[in-house]
Amino acid sequence: MSGPFAIVTTARIPLAKWIDEFVAWLASFTGFFNVITNIVGGVNSAIQWVFDVLPIPVLIIVVMLGTLWLTHHKGHINWWLMLFELLGFLLIWNQGYWRDMTQTIALVLTASIIALVIGIPLGIWMAKSDIVQAIIKPILDFMQTMPAFVYLIPAVALFGIGTVPGVFSALIFAMPPVVRMTNLGIRGVPTDLVEAADAYGSTNWQKLTKVELPLALSSIMAGVNQTMMLALSMVVTASMIGAMGLGAKVYFAVGRNDAGNGFTAGLAIVIIAIILDRITQLINKPREGK
Repeated sequence: MSGPFAIVTTARIPLAKWIDEFVAWLASFTGFFNVITNIVGGVNSAIQWVFDVLPIPVLIIVVMLGTLWLTHHKGHINWWLMLFELLGFLLIWNQGYWRDMTQTIALVLTASIIALVIGIPLGIWMAKSDIVQAIIKPILDFMQTMPAFVYLIPAVALFGIGTVPGVFSALIFAMPPVVRMTNLGIRGVPTDLVEAADAYGSTNWQKLTKVELPLALSSIMAGVNQTMMLALSMVVTASMIGAMGLGAKVYFAVGRNDAGNGFTAGLAIVIIAIILDRITQLINKPREGK
């Protein structure tokens, strides 16, 4: 190729080299990432310890009683959901995937908790500043559109192999919805209510906690639901870098062309996804009669 377009192919921008150097520079802060590894690993281990301590029948009963209390509090007991939980958990137990299921849930909960701790304050900050929103919104777009597999590369470079890089990749992939929905919910609070709070002399903290967050709760919980679902969708991908759980069973089944075990493990993931989705939707559901 000749002419002015020749520079496009001859003068290649060393973008890949710059990214490699940046990741290598980040990896040099070993102490910082060791601290993060210990914190994330500690949270995941604590959640897993709870699952391991409770006998399987007790854990099933606890989940069902929690669903019973939640649906009763909302004004209508959902017996079908409780039956689905019972049959789903029994099926997973029967197929020998209980430990893998708890590892998957522990990974999802760890990533979701960290995403909420970071994402909700970030969404509030975005709602309070148009400049912050203009800066963070393209970053969220980038995080959501980048293929999930790409996150595995820096995760391994920074945290090695195992559960922690799996949590890290799930966190990056799953955090944008709760940030967006928190921002959207707070910005959607009626202006007259905010002005009324100002007229009564409310501080910014009082206005946030007593007016804006309660009115934006439905939107925030929708973001929480999406975050948990996206984190769960990463379990198979995270298994490629050593994250244990149902995703690892699917990954190994693919490598062995084992359709039966792969489909069974995938079915277990579907069951967990439905249960988590329905429970988070129940929390967000308004009480009947109100």
